[in-house]
Amino acid sequence: MAEEQRTAKPERLARKPYERELLRLQQELVKLQEWVRVEGARLVVVFEGRDAAGKGGAIKRVTEYLNPRIARVVALPTPTERQKTQWYFQRYVEQLPAAGEIVLFDRSWYNRAGVERVMGFCTDEQYWQFLHQCPTFERMLIEEGVLLRKYWFSVSDTEQERRFRDRLEDPMKRWKLSPMDVESITRWEDYSRAKDEMFVYTDTPDSPWHVVESDDKRRARINMIAHLLSTVPYREITAPQIDLPPRPAPRGYQRPPRDLQKYVPDHAARLDRPESQGR
Repeated sequence: MAEEQRTAKPERLARKPYERELLRLQQELVKLQEWVRVEGARLVVVFEGRDAAGKGGAIKRVTEYLNPRIARVVALPTPTERQKTQWYFQRYVEQLPAAGEIVLFDRSWYNRAGVERVMGFCTDEQYWQFLHQCPTFERMLIEEGVLLRKYWFSVSDTEQERRFRDRLEDPMKRWKLSPMDVESITRWEDYSRAKDEMFVYTDTPDSPWHVVESDDKRRARINMIAHLLSTVPYREITAPQIDLPPRPAPRGYQRPPRDLQKYVPDHAARLDRPESQGR
C-alpha cells in the first residue's frame, strides 16, 4: 500500500475561512474541556505521522485556549537507561490522564513501530512483541473508560522536503530540523512499509486510526479538530454565574517609593519613536 499517493491535491484553504472556522472549533474545544472536567472523563489523543507532517502545529491549535492544568501535551524524550529496562509501555502509562484531564501525545508508544523499527533502535523481538501487545494495551485503556483517539498525519514526500528546506533556511525554525529528520528522507519507503505494517496490527475496531491528509496544514487542523469533536459525546456545561464584588474603600495603604524596586526597562517606548515607525 503506497501511503502518500494522492490523485489530486486540493487547493490551500484560504486564510479567512480557515481562521473563522478554527475559532469556532476552538470554542467547541473549550466546551469539550469543561465537559471532561465536570464529568471526570479521561481523554487521550495520539498524534503520529512523519517528520514535518504538521502534528505540532495541530496540537498548538487544539490547546491554544485550553487550561494547561486540564489539557497537557506529552512529548517524551529518549528513554533513560533505566526506562529501557522497564516494560515498554510503562513510561507512557505514567503520563495517562486522571479524571477530568486531557492528554495529547506528540508521538507516543508508536515510536517503537516507527522510528525505532526503521532506525534499528529496537530488536525484531521487541518490535513484534509491541505489535502483539499494543492492541491489548489499548483495549485495556478503553475498557477502563479512557477515551482514546489516534490520528496519523499523512504528508507527501515533496511537501515534506519543502518543509525541511523551509526549516533549514529559516533561523526561527532551524531547531526543528534534526539529523533524524534528514535521515528520514533517504528512508522514505522504509517508513512507508513500517507504517503500513503498523496499521495492519493496530488499526482495530476498538481503537482505529484516523488518517489526516496534511499537505495543507490549514485543512489538516480543521479536519482533525472537527473529527475529534464529533467523536466525543460532550455537551455544553452551564457555567456558574460570577459577580464581581464592589471594590472596597481605601484603608490607608501607601505604595513603597518606586525607586526602591527594580523595573524592567521600557523597551517598547523605542517603538513609538518616529524612526521606528517605518520599520
